[in-house]
Amino acid sequence: MNRVLAWSVDELGVEGRLLDVVRAPATVLSTPGEPVDPASPETVQLAADLVATMRVSPGCVGLAAPQVGVGAQLFCVDVSEHPKTRTHHGTFVLCNAEVVEASRNEKAREGCMSVPDFTGDVKRATRIVVRGQLPGTGEEVTVTTDAFEAKALQHEMDHCQGLLFLDRAAGAHAIHARKTYL
Repeated sequence: MNRVLAWSVDELGVEGRLLDVVRAPATVLSTPGEPVDPASPETVQLAADLVATMRVSPGCVGLAAPQVGVGAQLFCVDVSEHPKTRTHHGTFVLCNAEVVEASRNEKAREGCMSVPDFTGDVKRATRIVVRGQLPGTGEEVTVTTDAFEAKALQHEMDHCQGLLFLDRAAGAHAIHARKTYL
């Protein structure tokens, strides 16, 4: 059984709290996050908070620590309900994640809760392998995915490195006013 697919936020053993999402140009969004100790009580609580906040945010498929004002390399993803999803691993949280393989770059439109007024055309790998650690245990896991989940993972890892999708857009012509507000 795939460990990431089998993971549940219940393993954290704490209740997630709802946090406010910060918006650009907040400094925390443009500052690389610090690596975290996956087993620390602070990391475990933040992991639960990220999932709780993501779940109550309409249309949200991922949320990174910098988006809630914490400069840390920690994020959650759940694309399972999104119509563009092919492969997915349910809800999961990764600490200190890095891309170890990436291929098949493709341009697609992205949005972000921290940049609510705009979307942008961003080129990202559509097949990736990511290595990270699960919060609570620190267990090292590998996620192999594609399509929409691959793009969501890269988007959240960018947040952990102090980057927004705006930083990856090809220029002003690739940034668009958001037509639908979530």
